[in-house]
Amino acid sequence: MKNYLQPLTFTPEGTYETPISDGALVYKKLPSFFFYLRLIDVVITGSNVAKRGGYTRQQWIHDSMRVIRGLERAGVILNITGINNIKDTPSPVVFIGNHMSMLETTVLPGIIAPIKPVTFVIKESLVRYPLFKHIMIATNPITVTRTNPREDFKKVISEGTQMIKQGISVIVFPQTTRTVSFNPEEFNTIGIKLAKNAQVPVIPIALKTDAWQNGKLIKDLGKLIPKMKVYFSFGTPLYIKDRGNEEHKQVIEFIQNNLKRWGGS
Repeated sequence: MKNYLQPLTFTPEGTYETPISDGALVYKKLPSFFFYLRLIDVVITGSNVAKRGGYTRQQWIHDSMRVIRGLERAGVILNITGINNIKDTPSPVVFIGNHMSMLETTVLPGIIAPIKPVTFVIKESLVRYPLFKHIMIATNPITVTRTNPREDFKKVISEGTQMIKQGISVIVFPQTTRTVSFNPEEFNTIGIKLAKNAQVPVIPIALKTDAWQNGKLIKDLGKLIPKMKVYFSFGTPLYIKDRGNEEHKQVIEFIQNNLKRWGGS
């Protein structure tokens, strides 16, 4: 593995921003084309490793870093804050964030997994998706149907609690679908309930990742717009009290306040 694919280097304050000089002129002229060339290679090589049963946490970090460096090379600037909130929390956690694009699914492992073992709650269809299924299966996600809320709830609570007992943190996107606009009414409490059941804290994630647009023909493969800066912010841990209503409110406020600060909605 090349040195430039090693985990991101954060400041003592827990921040990271892509150096301006990281972009390559030829990549910037055709950012989507060159980025997807790299992404296809990441998926093919990663899938081959996964098929052989060798897809480890380190491989996942490596592949996620290849995506991150591909984005940066195409001219995308990543701004990440609050990483010390993850480092300073010794237990596994439930990460709860808004869901905007395919970018966070591919980039978050490169940010979080070097610090904590982690997995996602994802749609069941993704483990059947030809492009990503072998990698997704190898990362041991918790899959939900999005058609049977009661069964999805039971599965997330049961399997999520088992993951956490094994020391694996869980990333939950409570929205039913990816969307640029954040609607609190579509933001359910499943992550809060999982954290309460597993007796671990919640770390909110606010993100703005619409630099990777949703595609018209294939939703995951949209246009890359480097001029739109990418933001990730990790909030302070929230320990669930009572029914978790106050903590759910705080997660929503954290996301809304950051989106407003970044010029989102």
